[in-house]
Amino acid sequence: MNKLAIALAVLVAASPALAGSLSDPVVAPEVVVAETIEASGDSTQLIIPLMLFMIIVGMGYGH
Repeated sequence: MNKLAIALAVLVAASPALAGSLSDPVVAPEVVVAETIEASGDSTQLIIPLMLFMIIVGMGYGH
């Protein structure tokens, strides 16, 4: 009878430790804030002055 009582006590104590499922735990995804950088467009900023320079130089060679 003592062995049965001890076995039941161990079974009751061990049952919460075995409770659960085999699926992965649900974890909220980490939020990452991405900073956007405007494309300054260095090449586009240089096109207009270069075109103006070419026009001025071309006008100079034309006279």
